[in-house]
Amino acid sequence: MMQTLPIRLDLFAFLIFLGVAQGWFLGVFFLTGQRRKSLANRCFGFYLLSVSAIMLEIGLEYSNYMFRMLALVDYGELFNFALAPLFYFFVYAKLNSRLPRRWAWHLVPAAIWSVNAITWIVQPAEFKYNSYINAFYPELPFVHAEPYMHDDFTGLRDYINELTLLSCLIYTVLALLEVRKAFKQANLPLFGKAPASMVMARNVSALVIFFPVLIGIVKATYHEDMGDHFLAAYLTLTIYATSLLVMQGSSALQDKEISVDESSSTSVEPKKKYEKSALSEELEETLLLKLNRLMESEKPFLESDLSLPKLAQRLNTTPHYLSQILNDRLAQSFFDLLASYRVREAQQLLQDPATTNLKIDEIAERVGYNSPSAFHTAFKRITNLTPAQYRSKVLEQKA
Repeated sequence: MMQTLPIRLDLFAFLIFLGVAQGWFLGVFFLTGQRRKSLANRCFGFYLLSVSAIMLEIGLEYSNYMFRMLALVDYGELFNFALAPLFYFFVYAKLNSRLPRRWAWHLVPAAIWSVNAITWIVQPAEFKYNSYINAFYPELPFVHAEPYMHDDFTGLRDYINELTLLSCLIYTVLALLEVRKAFKQANLPLFGKAPASMVMARNVSALVIFFPVLIGIVKATYHEDMGDHFLAAYLTLTIYATSLLVMQGSSALQDKEISVDESSSTSVEPKKKYEKSALSEELEETLLLKLNRLMESEKPFLESDLSLPKLAQRLNTTPHYLSQILNDRLAQSFFDLLASYRVREAQQLLQDPATTNLKIDEIAERVGYNSPSAFHTAFKRITNLTPAQYRSKVLEQKA
């Protein structure tokens, strides 16, 4: 006779279910609205939903709810080999605006395992009960069960923990190498200031770097799946840390003038506004030289949340003086300056054979625009062509 145990709701159960809810919310967030147009966002959204699915199974098992929901026993194994590749796809797409070559091959193990999983997902309740107590309560007596079919046609299920660890380890290393490569190519320090997309890829990679190590420790310490609540709790922490990163990355939304002013091209302030300024012509020349060097070497305009105060801070000056330089010497507002550099960078991407696979919206994101419409408006204002028209014209000239 199948037994049941009382529901266990302690700190770990609370953390796990809290992480599941936040993971679902964040996954749906990345897969809806304008955000879903980004390839990296789609990869990250599916990754978070996969993480949440696995965590839910762990939460049900740890809290003993699984005794009442035996149909869900081991369903989380469907996602074991999709998890790590999806995370790697997110990092790669965030840095390169595309998936790695032959990306589908990375999902072959996940596809094979999903087919194999059918052989235990469709088994009778008695079979699943035995599977559950074997992993979590080996002291309970087994019940008689007659499986519908052989439960593991690949013969690999006994090695699921080792294979999952290997998958997570491989793709974590690949993601970290991709981050390192991107920072090296950009000639930027790994832990210094960088474009928002690079910072996001770096920080999220840093959050998951210890997960393979934790898997190894837990599986070596506990029988079967009895220590999985530690893994789920860690995943909860990474999900909420990711939520904070997303909120910080959305700080540009507070700077509404970036998208509004870039698209509307505000008029330059009259020079008489600075007639009483203490900034001499010599200091103006020095500051202008520093500005040009910074924009060419570090390309801060690629950061979607760049603002006048942030740029002034990098130049060790005040926003007022920087605004004076732009108006007096360049006859531009800050937003005109941003637009000119971003459009120039976009022109290079549009005519580069290596980036012909990038969509217009991906190029907009890559050069620092949160809003594709703001990018189109700024590009048309500066070049008298839409980005698509510019790309077509370049291709015709090359043909």
